[in-house]
Amino acid sequence: MKQNPHHSTRYFYATAPLPCPYMPGRVERRVVTELLGRDVDQLHDTLSQAGFRRSHGIAYAPACPDCDACKAVRTVAADFVPSRSLRRVARLNEDIRVREMEPLASAEHFDAFVAYQNARHDDGDMARMDFSDYRALIEESPVDTMVVEFRDADDSLFGVCLTDRLVDGLSAVYSFFDPALSPRSPGSLMILWLIERAQAIGLPYVYLGFWIAECSKMSYKERFGPLEVHTRAGWVPLFGDEQNAAVGMTQTVA
Repeated sequence: MKQNPHHSTRYFYATAPLPCPYMPGRVERRVVTELLGRDVDQLHDTLSQAGFRRSHGIAYAPACPDCDACKAVRTVAADFVPSRSLRRVARLNEDIRVREMEPLASAEHFDAFVAYQNARHDDGDMARMDFSDYRALIEESPVDTMVVEFRDADDSLFGVCLTDRLVDGLSAVYSFFDPALSPRSPGSLMILWLIERAQAIGLPYVYLGFWIAECSKMSYKERFGPLEVHTRAGWVPLFGDEQNAAVGMTQTVA
């Protein structure tokens, strides 16, 4: 049977050049496509495996002129062994309870999101988001998405991780937490949970987004090796096996 072109044809667009938010003095450009059609989950899986990331109803990947510093990375969940510092994070947060929820925005989560933006990214576009913008971030997903909520023993909100379910893993779309809880390393705990969850349900990978070797804000991802990085040749180890192990042992917890 002849396919409907609306569902079989995909269009990709290049964004206008903008200042790079990670590398001062450089220009950022992306290739984007809409996530739509009857096969949208399969499309999302395919694009994620090709190094794309999702935001709202689009998937995007870097297409920067004269720069290829931005690399998509993923943790090989089955081979992950937490470092001593990450085991300390887990012990410190043994009281935390986790719930997988429908992707619905709430005022409580939004308040934590605003506090996080003001403390960590007050010069970024997301710091100017109102509740309507936040609701779009959480709820405008055409694919299999969940909100993972973390609460402490007093039922206080600890952190939130917007997560996509893929055929071969879990994809951490965006996470945030009350910055006052930073000494407990909530960001690291949320990634640890995603890895443990992937292991429990037999998924091989946890997709962690983009990594830039020269960007200190992204160095935390190196703690969750072994990591694979997407290249023109496909997914390859970010470091050699010995380097992956060394990175996991020597990185300190932020």
